[in-house]
Amino acid sequence: MRRDAVVVGGGIAGLVAARGLAAAGRDVLLLEGSPQVGGKLRTAEVAGLTVDVGAEAMLARRPEGVALAEELGAAVVNPTPATSAVWSRGALRTMPRSLMGVPLDLDQLAATEVLSPEGLARASTEATTPVDDDVSVGDLVAARLGDELVDRLVEPLLGGVYAGHARRISAAAAVPQLLAMARRGGLLEQAAGVPTSGAPVFAALPGGMGRLPALVADGAGFEVRTSATVRALRRTSTGWALTVGPTVAAETVEADAVVLATPAPATARLLGEVLPDAAAGLGAVEAASVAVVTLAFRAQDVPDALFDRSGFLVPPVERRTIKASTFSFAKWAWVRDLDPDVVVLRTSLGRHREEATLRAADEGLVRVSLADLAALVGITARPVDTHVQRWGGALPQYAVGHLERVARVRAAVGSQPGLAVCGAAYDGVGIPAVIGSARRAVASLTGAE
Repeated sequence: MRRDAVVVGGGIAGLVAARGLAAAGRDVLLLEGSPQVGGKLRTAEVAGLTVDVGAEAMLARRPEGVALAEELGAAVVNPTPATSAVWSRGALRTMPRSLMGVPLDLDQLAATEVLSPEGLARASTEATTPVDDDVSVGDLVAARLGDELVDRLVEPLLGGVYAGHARRISAAAAVPQLLAMARRGGLLEQAAGVPTSGAPVFAALPGGMGRLPALVADGAGFEVRTSATVRALRRTSTGWALTVGPTVAAETVEADAVVLATPAPATARLLGEVLPDAAAGLGAVEAASVAVVTLAFRAQDVPDALFDRSGFLVPPVERRTIKASTFSFAKWAWVRDLDPDVVVLRTSLGRHREEATLRAADEGLVRVSLADLAALVGITARPVDTHVQRWGGALPQYAVGHLERVARVRAAVGSQPGLAVCGAAYDGVGIPAVIGSARRAVASLTGAE
């Protein structure tokens, strides 16, 4: 079998890449190793309600996600006015406005009492230190504003995005705006001048972000094969050859062009013989595993005060098992409208290099989630239904030097005609960034701008 183009990986990156190549007139085959496409975008039924059990929102201030939804004719909704919070120093406290933990308003930070008086005093007196080419977010902020601000604000915010640790995540890759500010001078002075925007930060699809994969694939003009694991990739005199399927019944698929939209470890394996240096670079990208526990309660069993909260983050320093909880029923009007008598919320567990938590059985993850919810926000009732979704190796970690590593990988891949890579391991883990990565891969193969 021969195709113009083969896309390996059926997450949102692979689907967008396949759609783009098909729109450019290519005969495209998408190969996905698991039984379904969509990657970390997935819905499931909980208490008879269909809700997200993977990513449940996308950044609205980065255009690719919202633009794709509009291109597909899908409605986009924004969160309700419910406020987010952080559990800190024995109480649920309103999340202060910040740039990844760097306060935009010191008076507001003080009013929240997220920090101790000593921590607040340190954060209010910035020590302007020189900045290296790249540095971890945690080390950058701690040197300027103190360890407590990192422990109680930066850590939970970065943990929510990457399931990682602030002192291991690259500032250049994760928060380039913050690094640029540090190079210009004081963070506090510049942060205070950041204009307040009324535009929503997040957006979603009514019915769940898990609807997006099917919308991308439907009618896009490319073929999808699931349960089709690609085991090897090699260069031929006319393009590329892929070995697909089990060793006892392997099939060879030839293509003029190949897009690898797989996680970094899988991409590294496929590039091992073709581009060993690129494979080594991708093999060094670590990943965090996480679990999302979805819980449905009777509305009357949830404290009234929580209906005004979109959820909360938990700093590692608090030594709780969950790292966050999203009150879907309060954050998204479409979730609340599914059944007024039932409320749905989620907890998130698992951080980079701390996967021991996830070794518990599903019942254990539900149990510790309920224990933390009871202790932190007063939900003591038994849920009417639960669902546990595990995401192994789901979130690549952007270590210091990540941008240079990605540049080297892309330069090596770009030296091979008809080969491109995309996905969450390169330019950002959020949905818009991944879409942008896929479109960059398509452009590299088609010559489109």
